[in-house]
Amino acid sequence: MSEELQVWIDQDLCTGDGLCAQYAPDVFELDIDGLAYVKDDSGDLLQAVGVRTSVPAHLRLEVIDSAKECPGDCIHVVRTADEVEIAGPDAA
Repeated sequence: MSEELQVWIDQDLCTGDGLCAQYAPDVFELDIDGLAYVKDDSGDLLQAVGVRTSVPAHLRLEVIDSAKECPGDCIHVVRTADEVEIAGPDAA
């Protein structure tokens, strides 16, 4: 299973709990506003609304778990090939 995934956060729903940053600190980070954001592969915080970043293969499970455990239900994990959400509030 080597399909590529992307992840993004809906900051309007983010509770600032920080669980995602505990699960996958290379992908998620809390900013000064107390909300979580995704980071690109060089570690830069991506703050544009709805911006996505690729999920590193070795962190797939951590990112999916963070979406499932997020109290704000605001993390969206999408399969790059067909845009299907596999974890998060819109997952089937």
